[in-house]
Parts: sequence; structure tokens; C-alpha cells
Amino acid sequence: MRLSTTLICLFLAPIPSGAQEIPAEASNPRVQVVTTLGSFVIELNTERAPFTVENFLEYVNEGHYEGTVFHRVIQGFIAQTGGYTEDLQLKSAERSVVNEAGNGLSNMRGSVGLARTNDPHSGNAQFYVNLADNLDLDPRPTRWGYTVFGTVVEGMEVVDEIGHRPTGGRGPFDRSVPVEDIFVQRVEVLTE
Repeated sequence: MRLSTTLICLFLAPIPSGAQEIPAEASNPRVQVVTTLGSFVIELNTERAPFTVENFLEYVNEGHYEGTVFHRVIQGFIAQTGGYTEDLQLKSAERSVVNEAGNGLSNMRGSVGLARTNDPHSGNAQFYVNLADNLDLDPRPTRWGYTVFGTVVEGMEVVDEIGHRPTGGRGPFDRSVPVEDIFVQRVEVLTE
């Protein structure tokens, strides 16, 4: 526990005076998420969430997201994908990553976070896009938050369209599943 606290503090350290800042396009990869409703582009934050970004890109490169559905869509809250197939079967995602929620990034509208269970270090492949400012998902001194690791930089109107689709109960979920499936056709790296 002490080690992860130390690592998080290192990531939050300010850039020393006189240090050369790396241009965003050189250090932050972008991925395009192609869905049945259109595409959106996420810029990943390698400085603030290096372990989460590395883990996410491994799943992208393995083709994990192809054919997954948006299985949790709550208007004015989040749109979540990356974990379930068309028939709402949980897709295997063995690799999880340490929680980097204390990285200074916040769950603001358009930010992308790593979904998890109640175990703070259980995040693996599922991710969500914030449809509104969701500061309740940020860490507090008494509890872990949800790691923000990117921002939608193009196509937020597509995410908003996903967020406005009718939902209901289906499969293992009693609510919040889009009535008409919304698929991720592919996720592709645009820059590295």
C-alpha cells in the first residue's frame, strides 16, 4: 500500500521549472471507438494514468472490444462498454490494473474512466464515458474513486446519442441496457 501511495505522489509531481514539456500529440495516444451509431476519439493520458492506459491499449491491440455492447447506459450519468457480448455474456478479461484514481483527473463530462467492482483494484477492460460531471466517482480521503484515463476529443455527439437511447432490463441486468443493441465494432489506435 505504501508503494502505490508513493507512485501516485510521483505522478502528481509538478514539472520542474525549465523542463521541456512533451507535446500532447507525442505523448498521448488516441484511439477511435467505432460503434454502430458512429465513432468517437479518446485521447489517453499516459502521464496521469500510465498503468491504466497500458492495460487498455493491450486490450485494444488484442481486439477485445470488437463485438462488445454498451451494456450500461444511464442518461445524464455514464455510457459503459467493454465487458459483454451481444447475448450479454461476460467476456473474459483476466488482467486487472492498480487503481490510479488519485491522479488528479476528475470524472467530468467527456472524460473516460475504468469501470470496476467494489474492489478498488478490480478494473480490467470495461470503461465508461461520463455523460455529465460525476464528481461522486472521484476519490475522497475515506474511499477509492474510479480512475479517469482519457478524454473524448472528437465525436461527443455520438456518445450523447448513445446516452439518450431507451433502456430497460435484459439478461443479467435489471435496468440500463439499451433496448436496441449498440455495438463497438472496433477500437483502433490512431497515434502512439
